[in-house]
Amino acid sequence: MSEKRKILVTAALPYANGDIHLGHLVEYLQTDYWVRFQKMRGHECFYMCADDTHGTPIMISARNQGITPEELIARNHEKHVKDFADFEVEFDNFYSTNSPENKELSAEIYSHMEKNGHIETRKIVQYYCEHDKMFLPDRFVKGTCPNCQSPNQYGDSCDACGATYSSFEMTDAACVICGTPPVEKESEHLFFKLNHFKDFLQQWVRQHTPKEVANKLDEWLNDDLKDWDISRDAPYFGFEIPGKPGKYFYVWVDAPVGYMSATKKWCASSGRDFDEFWKGNETELYHFIGKDIVYFHTLFWPAMLHNAGYKTPDQVFVHGFLTVNGEKMSKSKGTFINARTYLNHLPPLYLRYYYACKMGPSLDDIDLSFDDFILRVNGELIGKITNLASRAVQMLNKIDSTLGTVPVEGMELIKEAKEKSETIAKHYENREFSRATIEIRNLADVANRFFDAAEPWKTIKTDAEKTRETLTTVINMFRMITVYLKPILPSYAEKVEALFVEEPFTWQSAQQIVENKKMAEFQHLAKRLEKQPIDNIVADSKETVNMDNKPEETIVEEAVENTYEPIAPTIDFEDFLKVDLRVAKIVEAEAIEEADKLIRLKVDIGVETRHIIAGIKKAYNPEDLVGKNIIVVANLKPRKMKFGTSEGMLLAAGPGGKEVFLLSPAEGAIPGERVH
Repeated sequence: MSEKRKILVTAALPYANGDIHLGHLVEYLQTDYWVRFQKMRGHECFYMCADDTHGTPIMISARNQGITPEELIARNHEKHVKDFADFEVEFDNFYSTNSPENKELSAEIYSHMEKNGHIETRKIVQYYCEHDKMFLPDRFVKGTCPNCQSPNQYGDSCDACGATYSSFEMTDAACVICGTPPVEKESEHLFFKLNHFKDFLQQWVRQHTPKEVANKLDEWLNDDLKDWDISRDAPYFGFEIPGKPGKYFYVWVDAPVGYMSATKKWCASSGRDFDEFWKGNETELYHFIGKDIVYFHTLFWPAMLHNAGYKTPDQVFVHGFLTVNGEKMSKSKGTFINARTYLNHLPPLYLRYYYACKMGPSLDDIDLSFDDFILRVNGELIGKITNLASRAVQMLNKIDSTLGTVPVEGMELIKEAKEKSETIAKHYENREFSRATIEIRNLADVANRFFDAAEPWKTIKTDAEKTRETLTTVINMFRMITVYLKPILPSYAEKVEALFVEEPFTWQSAQQIVENKKMAEFQHLAKRLEKQPIDNIVADSKETVNMDNKPEETIVEEAVENTYEPIAPTIDFEDFLKVDLRVAKIVEAEAIEEADKLIRLKVDIGVETRHIIAGIKKAYNPEDLVGKNIIVVANLKPRKMKFGTSEGMLLAAGPGGKEVFLLSPAEGAIPGERVH
């Protein structure tokens, strides 16, 4: 094994405006596996995190509940701590960005921006809600997409076609809080000159991010980087910018600083030097994040750290999202599941095991299939692994619960298991958790075959000592399997440590053989997973109002949960007659490979065929669309797009993404007929 390392690990900060859900746990569990593995290997490894507590959503949510923002974040902090602890996620410190340490560090980092000439002050025009007396972030504005005319889109991007734009380009813009149209208002803002760091960032991303992330970042780095607006106007819940009354740090300035402040708080209580972790090269620094926040963590954040003289991450590990039963998590289907809802019905080890079986180092999404979940847990964790111990130890209890020696043929099995140690360790190190579990299951298969071939249930009647040797082999194999599984199943491993009357397993424990030792009384390790608890979780989730736990300028569900798009301003009948709606038949459909959301359609509108580019890729397979009758706007001016010209627009309902529903005429309508 390599020499002892010093490692600081962080996971992205959960937003303090809602509950922890199973999608969040994709990140916190894989980080926990990795940290626990490093600690088992004997390295100094510390896991830091905190609640992200600032921003407009916190302020609005607290106002709606009639409490202060401080009360809101304290309440949710307590819930988050308990949810993580009950899922066996072991932080060395789980802190808050609303802390004196974070305020001090944010001010220090800003002072370096200002001192080094990277701040520019200029006036900008923003949307302002006169009803709520506040400037509106883009995600607090909704309206019609200026590109594809899809309604009910946010003020920065369209879920239907993928276009990005200014909220001022939208029609029918409305405040998501009260639904009233905003007005334009001028305000002075502070901008961080990110392009000053372009050369540094071009080199940095190639060395410190996954290749697929670096390739994506080239889309920005090949051009000049835009200035970053780091200020927000009062009213705002956050830290006021030093020397700038009424101006506050944008949440994405002080949020990642929370990694540092959590470390600083822990250092103060542990007698450690903060600089040994955030300055110099003696500590390895790793961030685990989701692919939706890559931009902030790989451009803004390293530039901020570099400018202030702090260490930048050695690697930023990026993961995909969670889908459930092959679809985006859905409240209506009960698959948007809070951590606490799960824990009310099932223990954490099932999900910890299942996620590990699905996780690797790529950006691919992982799917929680309930049927597969039951099959894997029962067939592998229970049927192959736990049942190995249950059968062998309980049979040993009939021979005074004392292990014997491992016979020659048993030593071959154990040698094979020992030799797998570094292979499995390499998989853990590379975050290839699914490959690690495959290797571990293979060892369980070997042990089960040995058990079945030896038939100890027969030999126990005629040769107790031979049976003891068989059982000693199998029980040692199970112990080694548990050592390898410990980063994934820590409480399960604790029960096995108690069974063997041993100190906590280290990775080296797998190299030891236990012989001639009396076992403790066997205790239940895990039981089969039944479908009923899962049905109960789904049912409970349908009844629970959940919060989407994202930083400030993402969705704010408490503000829009039951808010429909405001009715557009009244138009004259003559205006309506200008829109030519036609029945069209889709004759060809192909996915645009370079785009996440777009499909290119060829449609027959009776007198001719047209090509339409539509943002429906996540909702429909191209092959399923051919032959389908739809309704299109036939007299819309052709629009040049990145992937070609779109010669019309189809009609659809829904918020976007996977929830898009094409409007079709009733049976009997034929292509070319006008819709009145």
